[in-house]
Amino acid sequence: MARIIAIANQKGGVGKTTTAVNLAAALAATPKRVLLVDLDAQGNATMGVGVDKRELEASTCDVLLEEVHAEVAIVPTEEGLDLMPGNTDLTAAEIELMDEEGREQRLKRALDGLRDRYDYILIDCPPALSLLTLNALTAADAVLVPMQCEYYALEGLTALLQTIEALKAKLNPALEIEGVLRTMFDVRNNLANAVSGELTTHFGDKVFRTIVPRNVRLAEAPSHGQSIVGYDKGSRGAVAYLGLAGELMRRQREREQSKPAATPSTSTPAAPTSPATSETPA
Repeated sequence: MARIIAIANQKGGVGKTTTAVNLAAALAATPKRVLLVDLDAQGNATMGVGVDKRELEASTCDVLLEEVHAEVAIVPTEEGLDLMPGNTDLTAAEIELMDEEGREQRLKRALDGLRDRYDYILIDCPPALSLLTLNALTAADAVLVPMQCEYYALEGLTALLQTIEALKAKLNPALEIEGVLRTMFDVRNNLANAVSGELTTHFGDKVFRTIVPRNVRLAEAPSHGQSIVGYDKGSRGAVAYLGLAGELMRRQREREQSKPAATPSTSTPAAPTSPATSETPA
């Protein structure tokens, strides 16, 4: 049964879509059965795997409005993964759903019927704590948070964790933090190292050991409609996302092995408020 992971951070430009596309492609290369759901009206994840967002027969918008079944909107890609594409219609969908009862549950209902078909379902969320993001968090088993190691990112993380706690109390009590992913990392930057150390102090093993570096090839790949795994598998960016996929799968195995004796945790770790150390990341 699929593990559904929402890739979310309301701060823009932290690598959400880059992570969604490249992690999905890396998991598909292992190989795992992967569905990527584009829930961002910009449609960048859709274009990033080679699907034209302007020529969709059905999209995530239609699924949320319950005009088509989820299976109808899914398209295969050359990356070896399936895609539920998104485009600017998602903005209209959000407006139409505002007054609908159970509006936060639309995506959950759509994806529940697909769990047996996939190993992982990754949701690329918009850069805002909007109704679309709430749909993703309600449908998800866990949240993966990409973030740059800079001061303002810590404030954004605090807001996201507060939203997760509120949502757990009302809509999805089983929601957990999959992990925090450090992106666009420059080891020569002292502030980045300080924030990285702060994250590790507060989140411990919830911080992925994998660090995604700044990488030119990683930035070039979307313009070719490819993931970094398809564009340049030997690049530092590809190695990082393949490593992240391996780390994610290892955590899943450990979770399944310990499940009979494990006691579910209902608490989410508190976010750090400011960098307080200059440690180099693990």
